[in-house]
Amino acid sequence: QVQVVESGGGLVQPGGSLRLSCAASGAIFESYTVYWYRQAPGRRRELLAGIISGGGADYTNSVKGRFTVSRDNAKATAYLQMNALKPEDTAVYYCNLHGSSDYWGQGTQVTVSS
Repeated sequence: QVQVVESGGGLVQPGGSLRLSCAASGAIFESYTVYWYRQAPGRRRELLAGIISGGGADYTNSVKGRFTVSRDNAKATAYLQMNALKPEDTAVYYCNLHGSSDYWGQGTQVTVSS
């Protein structure tokens, strides 16, 4: 059974940083592309970034230059480094393993507020 667990969320002041982790078990992690999404209250889920097994990554314009996605296939873990956080980044952040099947974590709350 595949499990995906996000962690690292919390409360941070504007301009601050957080690093989210996405740990997978029960899957051949390197065979999946990993996507990061977020969903703010009353809004649709938004795709932020994706990273393929070899490390190539792409970002949506709203986070390009501030967020960096990475992965460690040996640890079956992906990361989302978030810098220069803004109040509008407040949301629940989700990790998605996309491949022969799709797996989602439960999400981790990020709140950017002074």
